[in-house]
Amino acid sequence: MSGTQAGMTAAQVRAWLIDRVAFLLELRAQDIDPDAELAELGLDSVYAVMLGGEIEEEFGLVVEPTVAWDNPTITVLAGHLAAELGVR
Repeated sequence: MSGTQAGMTAAQVRAWLIDRVAFLLELRAQDIDPDAELAELGLDSVYAVMLGGEIEEEFGLVVEPTVAWDNPTITVLAGHLAAELGVR
């Protein structure tokens, strides 16, 4: 985890994911429902792989290319990442 993420909370992980998904899908962050299926929001396999790469870069984690499909909502994915990072 990079120095900027050292004090990050689970809520901040979730907020980061909302921002990144909004950016990738060219939507406003406030229009993203964190409990909606990522596929329903428009996240396709190309964007899912890109998101996985951004997660690895931002948090210093190694994630499977299927991380967005294995954790199909932002809320679920944020919980998974928070657990991996050991944050609450």
